[in-house]
Amino acid sequence: MKKIISFALLIAALAFTQSGQAQKKVPWKEMEDFHTIMGATFHPAEEGKLDPLKTRSSELVEKAIAWKNSTAPEGYNQEAVKKTLKKLVKDAKEIKKMVQKNASDADLKEEITELHGVFHEITEKCEH
Repeated sequence: MKKIISFALLIAALAFTQSGQAQKKVPWKEMEDFHTIMGATFHPAEEGKLDPLKTRSSELVEKAIAWKNSTAPEGYNQEAVKKTLKKLVKDAKEIKKMVQKNASDADLKEEITELHGVFHEITEKCEH
């Protein structure tokens, strides 16, 4: 009887472990790549340090475009974020233009903060 109970518990534990693993999403590489550059430019800007944004604005655009043009891995609803990804690219391009025109740090900080909000809007849609 003990062996049967132990075996049943083992099966239940394995089933629980498998169901937990099945719910994990495969990372969306292009989203992770964009997140890396977003963090490297947004967080310093929060502290008033705009040089990383100024020197990496082109990279921000490149990563946004790559993400928009990529195919989402299984488990993501790409259609749900398609429109917002277009906005992400548009806003990243606007930041690049502002950098090229020597916009004020205050204006750049406002724009990167807005872009950060768009990024989070997309990631929230990816979670649902």
